[in-house]
Amino acid sequence: MPDDFAPIDLVVVPCLSDNYAFLVHNTDTGETVLVDAPEAAPIQNALRIKGWTLTDILITHHHPDHIDGVAALRNGARVIGAARDAHRLPPLDLQVADGDVIEICGVDTHVLDVSGHTVGHIAFHMPEPELAFTADSLMALGCGRLFEGTPAQMWESLQKLRALPQDTIICSGHEYTETNARFALTLDPDNPDLISRVEGITAARAAGRPTVPSALDEETRTNPFLRADDPGLKATLGMADSSDVDVFAEIRARKDKF
Repeated sequence: MPDDFAPIDLVVVPCLSDNYAFLVHNTDTGETVLVDAPEAAPIQNALRIKGWTLTDILITHHHPDHIDGVAALRNGARVIGAARDAHRLPPLDLQVADGDVIEICGVDTHVLDVSGHTVGHIAFHMPEPELAFTADSLMALGCGRLFEGTPAQMWESLQKLRALPQDTIICSGHEYTETNARFALTLDPDNPDLISRVEGITAARAAGRPTVPSALDEETRTNPFLRADDPGLKATLGMADSSDVDVFAEIRARKDKF
């Protein structure tokens, strides 16, 4: 991260069988924020090892594997989530909406509505230090299933995330990358960037290393769900004249059956 950015540390915390939570710590102010709380114990352990105390908890969406640890972890921390989802989230101290900018951990944090996986799913973007917490919207080589939203909603959300600065680091919610990679190769087998990335993913998982977070520029070049408007991919799918939304819907439908 550039030297003029706030002194921020990022810790990736594996939870449950394949979830990730994220701790962000400002070494100057001592503030620590948690993004999503799949379960309490591994997060408490990470905080204990670092000697950090939570000041804020950010919630991206209402699914249990993202909120079940909140009650045990809050202990005075401010809990922040989407106003439109407040009825099915843990009690919120601050309700936010698309376009809001809040100060978290000493840095401006932008709220983005990224509905699709659920209606009311939000992402948090910290321009400095170039972090975006996307949970189950944009994922490493994938995107979340459309449990509540429409293909049009998810495609709009992914375009919103793709428009962030390309050096943004994408902190997504699950270790699904190997399966996503195998699927991506069925659509885009000759993409050299994808082939190289898959080799790295295979090596990382064999060594027990996480594949999350990932870089947005790499997602833009290799993630098929971000490339539904790419003429080459459209042609490969036999959908050269189809709308971007229809192509995205086809990619998502194929992944659901993969």
